[in-house]
Amino acid sequence: MLRKALQLCLCRRLSARGLSTRRGGSTVDWDGKVSEIKKKIRSVLPGGTWDLPYDTSHLPPEHADVVIVGGGVIGLSVAYWLKRLETQRGAIRVLVVERDHTYQQASTGLSVGGIRQQFSCPENIRLSLFSASFLRNINDYLAVVDDPPLDLQFNPSGYLLLASETGAAVMESNVKVQRQEGAKVCLLSPEQLRSKFPWINTEGVALASYGLENEGWFDPWCLLQGLRRKVQSMGVLFCQGEVTRFISSSARMENASGEEVTLRRIHEVHVKMDHSLEYQPVECAIVINAAGAWSGQIAELAGIGNGPPGTLQGTKLPVEPRKRYVYLWHCPQGPGLEAPLVADTSGAYFRREGLGNSYLGGCSPTEEEEPDPGNLEVDHDFFQEKVWPHLAQRVPAFETLKVRSAWAGYYDYNTFDQNGVVGPHPLVVNMYFATGFSGHGLQQAPAVGRAVAEMVLEGSFQTINLSPFLFSRFYFGEKFQEATII
Repeated sequence: MLRKALQLCLCRRLSARGLSTRRGGSTVDWDGKVSEIKKKIRSVLPGGTWDLPYDTSHLPPEHADVVIVGGGVIGLSVAYWLKRLETQRGAIRVLVVERDHTYQQASTGLSVGGIRQQFSCPENIRLSLFSASFLRNINDYLAVVDDPPLDLQFNPSGYLLLASETGAAVMESNVKVQRQEGAKVCLLSPEQLRSKFPWINTEGVALASYGLENEGWFDPWCLLQGLRRKVQSMGVLFCQGEVTRFISSSARMENASGEEVTLRRIHEVHVKMDHSLEYQPVECAIVINAAGAWSGQIAELAGIGNGPPGTLQGTKLPVEPRKRYVYLWHCPQGPGLEAPLVADTSGAYFRREGLGNSYLGGCSPTEEEEPDPGNLEVDHDFFQEKVWPHLAQRVPAFETLKVRSAWAGYYDYNTFDQNGVVGPHPLVVNMYFATGFSGHGLQQAPAVGRAVAEMVLEGSFQTINLSPFLFSRFYFGEKFQEATII
């Protein structure tokens, strides 16, 4: 009855207007318009077929079990382990939202690709040992049928960390912890250092630590693309867009100390399409904040840190973008193929790049020298004034180096204690973090992805206990300080 009434009404309106209506001297094609209007009416009538008015293939799905915000190497690792550990194939629907599908500004592709176990915190050592095993056996994990095997171009030349007189005791203590955790690291005196690496000037060096296994560098772009290829084959969905809003429900309760708190649960993620005003709401059960340098902004969108100062509700995620420069130079008389990645007492570092006497390096600035993270422009004066003098003092051959190119990338810098944030938020109960690694996220991504997946699926860390990395430490003021940030 409804269908007939609408069709009758449509016919009467068209008859009243007539088919000879003119505008500007030309006849309007009413036959075409009638056909179009009829189609639209039929599409919404009961029993009618729904004809989409436009292509929606670029939109994310309306429902997902897990939405991962950030499609870099950490977000992809979480997606991989969620699918790898699911009890039944296809049981978990995972959506990865990444705003930069080219990855031109992604931290992964702009890093120097190092991996080391020379950390001060046992948890960081365990994470990197797990990741080293993952990378060594990369095709056991990420192989895809009928696709070529991955070649990470891993260079196992190790890390060489140098300490002054004031830092020697700390280095010795760190190496003791590293060995207890199973890392193969040795200590070198200045004499041993000169003997092994004659190109080093040992002035001001009291002690050195040298990684003998599972340390070096690899191709980060290859790992990123390998993870992406693998998770797509596992059924993970991708969307190019930006998360702009979370829809959540809330409930009030008292905590153990009698303080009233508000628990929130995210039900819907709004994803804004690239170069468009349209957005797609995605209903979900879990949100993973793996947005790297921008994860602090994503946390704010979820209401994290919006409460009164000094309360759990008012505790922010202390992760922000910090810009770091990487310089590429050539030096014909520079260190040879045996050269490890060297971290100087000054904070400057370098490693070989390829076989043609080229080198990558840089130096983290002081707090007072932190550059504006609003762009990725390179400050070439920083190299001349802050990096090159230290390089030339430590390796005299670098006096004659010539800079060939340079770029900048972002650290997801944890301003609280320079360590990662892993696991659920205590109040936004279905938002999980995988961020804040302050420059060592790439090398720890395989292990961090597994840890987050275990927490989501099992409710606790299984392989490596990362409880010290939980968000709650920011509220309690309990720093879990990592001393060796490069």
